Amino acid sequence: MGSAGFLRVIGIGHRDRADDAVGRLLADRLRERAPPGVEVVDTDGEAARLLDLIAGVDHVVIVDAALSGAGPGTIRRFDAVARPLPRTAFAASTHAIGLADAIELARALDQLPAHCIVYAIEGSSFELGQPLSPAVATAIDETIALVLDEVRVTAV
Repeated sequence: MGSAGFLRVIGIGHRDRADDAVGRLLADRLRERAPPGVEVVDTDGEAARLLDLIAGVDHVVIVDAALSGAGPGTIRRFDAVARPLPRTAFAASTHAIGLADAIELARALDQLPAHCIVYAIEGSSFELGQPLSPAVATAIDETIALVLDEVRVTAV
């Protein structure tokens, strides 16, 4: 599926867990606006699936919810190639291996893409059956704009 110059945006989350759904909801909206050559996928963040999604891709942008103590809706950008992701920012994972650990596993296996950018949207509620919080819902459009800028710059 991956090829030279290939761009993939991955939205991570669980649709039924309040702010944890943000990556997948962003992916739903971004699919309609993604430029040609950019594939948009979503996943629950399970490590093996995530490794499959980033393998063979030159540039990947990942969007996930974070729980680091910042204000709800805060958007942070991490260059996962330059340095490891802060594990404390992605402590809300429902899997034994979270995003930060999956990225480091990809690095150890020499499967980390040449460009791997992670956008973390700070959540406030991760309760089962609850809706997205207003601050996180508002952050989706801003993050979409940031991701589109990211992929346009990379495509040039």
